[in-house]
Amino acid sequence: MAKATPVVHVDKVNAGYLPGINILNECSLTANEGELIGIIGPNGAGKSTLLKAIFGLVNVRDGTILLNGEDITNLKANKLVAKGVAFVPQSDNVFPSLTIEENLQMGVFQNPKRFNERFEFVTGIFPDLGKRRHQRAGSLSGGERQMVAMGRALMIDPSVLLLDEPSAGLSPVRQDETFIRVKEVNEAGVTVIMVEQNARRCLQICDRAYVLDQGKDAHTGTGRALLNDPKMIELYLGNLAEL
Repeated sequence: MAKATPVVHVDKVNAGYLPGINILNECSLTANEGELIGIIGPNGAGKSTLLKAIFGLVNVRDGTILLNGEDITNLKANKLVAKGVAFVPQSDNVFPSLTIEENLQMGVFQNPKRFNERFEFVTGIFPDLGKRRHQRAGSLSGGERQMVAMGRALMIDPSVLLLDEPSAGLSPVRQDETFIRVKEVNEAGVTVIMVEQNARRCLQICDRAYVLDQGKDAHTGTGRALLNDPKMIELYLGNLAEL
């Protein structure tokens, strides 16, 4: 039986923002179809940089990034969106002056005829977005804005959804709701790669996780295995990983 092609395959990537200074150092990652992949590690390890490198926002100097077997290394973000790569940044991820519905329309600006079909899919996962479709995004709470941002990303029917710190700045209740929604998005058939500071909750819901350290994938394994590995807890996770 032939082995399936990974949706995303990052192979020994060196990347950074400033000339001659790499944040990622031979970093590798694989996300197979339908997987929920977590990326955790200490501050400054390069977690968000890895997502931005996949999405063409950081210059990749060496190595390759493949999407369904196609080389997308350093491809511009607009072309990646057309190929089904969706990215939700940590902050400034909604248009506050637009309604929820208008934000979701922005998600299909390259293919507006799909709006009704995708709106039905997105509001099936986030029913409140449908009920409040005419409310301005600027009046929403942080957690509600995160739902709008994820919903807009899902409007393109992505091959992969990149989430950068989806629980950042949210109350514990809203954090829990966000992780539940991320899991529901994944269970609806969307491959997800998620950077997350809340290591414990991330490892609880992800299929596999990568622990980044100084721009390298220092460890990888199933979420549950890493969550219960004493060495990982001591070196990288601390109290965040305690059940």
